[in-house]
Amino acid sequence: MAEFDDLEAVPAPEGELTLCLVASGQETNIHGDISAGWVVAQMEQAAELAAARRAQGRTATVAMQAMDFLCPVRVGATLNIHTQLQEVGRSSMTFTVEAWIQPPFETGPDSYYKVTESRFVMVALDEQGRIRAVPEEA
Repeated sequence: MAEFDDLEAVPAPEGELTLCLVASGQETNIHGDISAGWVVAQMEQAAELAAARRAQGRTATVAMQAMDFLCPVRVGATLNIHTQLQEVGRSSMTFTVEAWIQPPFETGPDSYYKVTESRFVMVALDEQGRIRAVPEEA
C-alpha cells in the first residue's frame, strides 16, 4: 500500500500535452543552460495552439502572469508543455500553461521535473486582426 501512497505524492503535469520538443545547444545562455526566454516562447506557442483550436482560428496573446523558474533546463532535455483551459469570455480565453522536463538519460514516473507555469490570456481575432467572439463549444 505504501507504494501507491508514494506515487500519489509525485507531482504530475496538469492539462493536455500540447507541445513536446528537445532543448538544443542553440538555445543556451552564457552559463550553458537553456535560456528562460526560449522556454517562455515555447509556452506561448503552446498557448497559441490551444487557443487557436478552441477559438477555431487566429488568436493573440494579450497577457501572461509572472513566472518563477524552479529548475534549470539542460541541453538534451525533453521539454513538455501542457495547457489547460481555465476560462472562456466573450473574446478571450485563459489557459494555465505548465513547462516540464525529462532529462535525457532518466526514465520513469518520477523523472519529470516542473520548470515553471503561468496563466496566458489569449484573444480571438478575425482575418483583419480585429477582436472577435470565441465560438460556442460544439
